[in-house]
Amino acid sequence: KTIVFTSNRSGTAQLWTMPIDGGEARQLTDFALGLDGPVWSPDGKFIACTTEVFPEVGIDVDKNKRIAKGLADGKTKVHVADELLYRHWTSWHDGKRSHIVLVDAQSGGVVRDLTPGKFDAPIFMLGGGRGYAFSPDGKELCYVANHEAKQAETTNADLFVVPVGGPIDEKTAVNITRDNRGWDGAPLYSPDGRSIAFLSQETAGYESDLKRLVVLDRKSLEVRYLTDRSNFDDMINDMRWTSDSKRIVFEADYRGRTPLFAIDAAGGEATQVLVHGTIAGYELSPDGQSVVYARRTVGEPLEIFSAKLDGGEPRRLTTFNEALEREVDFRPVEETWIQGDGDYSVHCFVVKPHGFDPAQRYPLIVNVHGGPQSQWTDAFRGDWQVYPAKGYVVAFCNPTGSTGYGQDFTDAIVGDYGGRVYRDLMRVTDALATLPFVDAKRIGLMGWSYGGYMSMWVEGQTDRFACNAAMMGIFDLASFYGATEEVWFPEHDMKGTPWTSDLYERWSPSKYVKNFKTPALVVTGELDYRCPYTQSLAYFTALQKMGVPSRLVVMPDAGHWPAWHEMAFYFNVHLDFFHRYLGGEKAPYDVIEHARNLAFPAKDEAKTDKQ
Repeated sequence: KTIVFTSNRSGTAQLWTMPIDGGEARQLTDFALGLDGPVWSPDGKFIACTTEVFPEVGIDVDKNKRIAKGLADGKTKVHVADELLYRHWTSWHDGKRSHIVLVDAQSGGVVRDLTPGKFDAPIFMLGGGRGYAFSPDGKELCYVANHEAKQAETTNADLFVVPVGGPIDEKTAVNITRDNRGWDGAPLYSPDGRSIAFLSQETAGYESDLKRLVVLDRKSLEVRYLTDRSNFDDMINDMRWTSDSKRIVFEADYRGRTPLFAIDAAGGEATQVLVHGTIAGYELSPDGQSVVYARRTVGEPLEIFSAKLDGGEPRRLTTFNEALEREVDFRPVEETWIQGDGDYSVHCFVVKPHGFDPAQRYPLIVNVHGGPQSQWTDAFRGDWQVYPAKGYVVAFCNPTGSTGYGQDFTDAIVGDYGGRVYRDLMRVTDALATLPFVDAKRIGLMGWSYGGYMSMWVEGQTDRFACNAAMMGIFDLASFYGATEEVWFPEHDMKGTPWTSDLYERWSPSKYVKNFKTPALVVTGELDYRCPYTQSLAYFTALQKMGVPSRLVVMPDAGHWPAWHEMAFYFNVHLDFFHRYLGGEKAPYDVIEHARNLAFPAKDEAKTDKQ
């Protein structure tokens, strides 16, 4: 009857509730340390959520505030660390840890700390994900934590269970997946309470290892692997139990989309039950016969749909973007498979410009995805519509290292960052250049994260592109290793440290500066701790010293992913750059003038509103 959500409308992140049948939202909590990630207990009496505390004082608000005040007061601000993983993604730890706390759903009071100790619970998970879940009777909580001593060097997260009632100390929680040295996560109890389903990776220190679907018997603690390389060789992202506890429906990366599959909880083969663009969240109906899900495609913004799992046409339930769809010529995607560097084809998506005329030749932008172990999907996003709206063909492909095409294809990029994947991209570019509507002399490259690395790598390998844009990239692998936070990532992909593996030098774009000549755009954020912005600064310095036309854009408040308002500026920075070197339409405004007006707003309100 009630939903709970997090809002900072009162000044700090607190829990708010609202009746489903209408009415005003009510602030439930007033916990000075802030709360996030609320999950109802099955009986509705409690809410589990997270907060950040100094572990030595737990959830004592006054003591936490005194420590924080001591760190923040005075003219001198410092960060001090005695171990690695001292900062993560966009924030410094400064001794704080994430803990799961229990909130009384009636009074809003914080009842107890369910995960005391110096470890984060749940662990950080890229893109979110289920970090904890209640048992059906509400008496137990299962959560994800990593208790290894060297947090920056391992992905060995485990599932822990803790009783919801009674006193809890650092020794109360029980590790139920201690035998697996890789990552275990996303726990979900079966409706009958007998089992816990979760996802598991076998290889320690490899965050892109195949995620297998596992069922654990709560009584015996025996595990049953429902999927592995023998029967499902693609990355599983999430799952749901059917109400009878007999089947599990899961979502996975598969051929540039995220379909739903079903498998018997007792074992067997997985069956695809729904493929419909990119599915971005779903729930099963109480009878387990249908699913409600959020879905988007390249040419269709996000909406809610329902579908029967045994077949039939999906039914659109919402029309939130209907007016926008009528107003804007959203372009659909076309797909092609292009011969790669080996005995395989590379899946490629192509979006043609608005008002497409087959008799014309258009400039082409090739966009390289990050990860590198991830996939471009048939999903609505700004890149696929902004640039076609200004007269560009956009292509995005899934070369070596991508997920969704088997784990061997994903693993093939390890130790070979600038090798086969680079040759795949060159073959894709060769093929796209022959399309009758593409101007082969006006092809640009862009990429983000690993794609930013590849843009920097390409800068030193070929001059076939008319321009090259690198965002949040990696320029020098050895110095990157020393400044990033999750060192397990380069240690796995480069097969060691800079002093034990020569791959850091072999695959560093910084080793090929003497070949730089393609006009380049460099975009980064100062709060990007994954690919530190100093990597982009060093790249820009090299470009300038080589006399290459180049522009540096640094966003002081941006992390690895800028906020939406920063993305609006980001798109126009690119349009300005591509217009200069590929000849498409101009950006709506001069980006340098606009940047100055952001800092020093114009007095002319009409002009400011227009910008």
